[in-house]
Amino acid sequence: MKDQQQISSVKILIGVGLVLVGLTTGILFMLIAGSHPENVDGGQRVVERVQLGNREAPANVPVLDSLNASLDPRTLNRMFRHVADDVTPAVVYIQVEVPLQQDGQREWYHNFDEDARRRFFQDDPLRQSVGSGVLISPQGYIVTNHHVVENAESIQVTLSDKRLYDARIVGTDPSTDLAVLKIEDGGRDFPAVRLGNSDGLQVGEWVLAIGNPFRLTSTVTAGIVSATGRQVNIIDGDFGIEDFIQTDAAINPGNSGGAVVNLNGELVGIATAIATESGSYEGYGFAVPANLMERVAGDLIEYGEVRRGYLGVVIQNVDAGVARRLDMEEIQGIYVNDVTDGGSAANAGIRQGDVIVSVDDRAVNAANELQSTVARKRPGDVLDIGVWREGSVIQFDVELLGRNTPAYERWFSELREQGEEEAPEAERAPPLDQDNVFELSRWGVGLRNLTARELNAFDVRAGAYVAYVENGSVADDAALPRDAVITEISGSRVESTEQAINRLEEAAQVDETVLIKVRRRDGISAYYEMEVPATAGSL
Repeated sequence: MKDQQQISSVKILIGVGLVLVGLTTGILFMLIAGSHPENVDGGQRVVERVQLGNREAPANVPVLDSLNASLDPRTLNRMFRHVADDVTPAVVYIQVEVPLQQDGQREWYHNFDEDARRRFFQDDPLRQSVGSGVLISPQGYIVTNHHVVENAESIQVTLSDKRLYDARIVGTDPSTDLAVLKIEDGGRDFPAVRLGNSDGLQVGEWVLAIGNPFRLTSTVTAGIVSATGRQVNIIDGDFGIEDFIQTDAAINPGNSGGAVVNLNGELVGIATAIATESGSYEGYGFAVPANLMERVAGDLIEYGEVRRGYLGVVIQNVDAGVARRLDMEEIQGIYVNDVTDGGSAANAGIRQGDVIVSVDDRAVNAANELQSTVARKRPGDVLDIGVWREGSVIQFDVELLGRNTPAYERWFSELREQGEEEAPEAERAPPLDQDNVFELSRWGVGLRNLTARELNAFDVRAGAYVAYVENGSVADDAALPRDAVITEISGSRVESTEQAINRLEEAAQVDETVLIKVRRRDGISAYYEMEVPATAGSL
C-alpha cells in the first residue's frame, strides 16, 4: 500500500513538472515571438502615434473630487502650489514676428516706395507680438490661439527653464481660434500637460490660469468657473464655434493660448479672450474647452487640417416668443430656420420649423452648444438627434457630410453671393468627403477631381486637386501645398486624379524623385521635387 502511495506521489510530481515545463516553454515562445515581429511590407510608412497629454499624475498633486472635497485654507494653498509647480513647465512663452504690412493699424507703410522703406526701416520691418502656449505631447506639440500666430513670419518658443526653440506651424483652425505648433530637440521629450474632462466642469469650481501676461512669464492666477457654454461673438464669420468656459481668474494680453487647469493639475481650457473696455482684465476671461481643443489639435497634428462635418441647418435659440408661437410647453432647444437641400439634416428628415432638443441623449438649449457638439465630429459620424415637432419628440439618425459635398458647395457659394463672410476654415483645405478623395498613403497625399467652381477659381482646364497632405509624409517633406491643383508630373500633363495616379506610378518605376507642377489659388505655378517612397507602386 505504501509503495502504491509513493508511486501516486511520483506521478503527481511528474504531472506538475510537465505543466510547469509547458508554461515555461509557452512564455519563452511568446517572448521570442514578441522580440522578432513578423515581416511587414517594407514600403509601409510607420507614423509615430502622438499621445496628447501626459497621462501620469504627479505624486505631489493628489487627485481631488472637487465637488465633494472639504478643504481648509492651508490645504487649498498647498494644492495651488503643487498644481502651479506641476503645470508651469508645460506652459510656454511664444514670440511671433509678423511683417509690419500685415498690421492693419500701420497701412501708412504702403505709402512709401521700396527705396524709402529700406532707408527708413533699414530692412523689411517686423512687428513682434507675444502670447502663450501649452505643450500637449512629449513630442513637442504645442497648442495656442490662431490669433497669436496669424501671419507669423517666424515663431520662437521659450520654456519655463529658459530653453529657446524655433517653432513651425503644424496647422490652424480659425473657426475655434486654435493653432498647433511643433518644436524639436533631437528626440528629447518635453513636459506635457495632463488633459482633463472639460465637459465635467461646473460653475463654482476652482481653476488656475497660467500664461505670460504683459510679457510676465510663468504667471499663475486663480479663480472659479464663472459660467460655461458662453458665446461672446469674438470669432468672425457665420461658422465660428464659441462654447467658452468663463472664469474670473485674471487673464490679460499675453495670456492668449495659455492654460486653464483644475485643482488636479489637468488642462480644462485654453485661455483665448477677455471681456473688457480698458484692454486689460476686468473680471471676465474666456477659454476654449479642452475637449474641443483635443479634437481640433488631434486633426491638425494628423492631417494638418480639421476634418469637420456639417448639419446643413440655419438655427436660432428658442426664446419665449418662439416657444409661444410653436405652442411649446417648455422653452427649450434650438429652432431650425432653414435646411440645406441634400445636406445631412435634410437627408435624415429634419425640416424647417423643427426644434432640436437633444444630441446623443444630451439636451441642447443654445445654438453655440449645438455647434460645439457637431464640431467634435467628423464627416461620416452619425448623431442621434432628438427633434420636437408638433407636440412630440422624434429621433433622427443624422450622418454628417463633409464640406466638399455638392449640396454644401452650393450652400457656401450662396452665402458668398449674399455677401456673407466665407467660413474661416476656407483659407485651408476643407474637411474631406472621403467618398471623393483617393488616398495615396505611401506618398501621404489625398487627391480628387476638380469641381466646376474650382476650375474657375484656379483658372485651369483640368488637373488633380490636392485635398490634403499628411504631416511627416514625403509630400509634406517636399512642401507640396494643400488646396492646389497638380497640372504636371515629371513633364507629363495631368488632367484628372486617375491620370495623376498613373503618372506617379510610371515616374516611380524609373526615377528616385518626381517633379510636380502645381497651380495655386493666387495664380502662381510652382514646382516641387518629391522623393519616391519605398514600394511606391503600392498606393
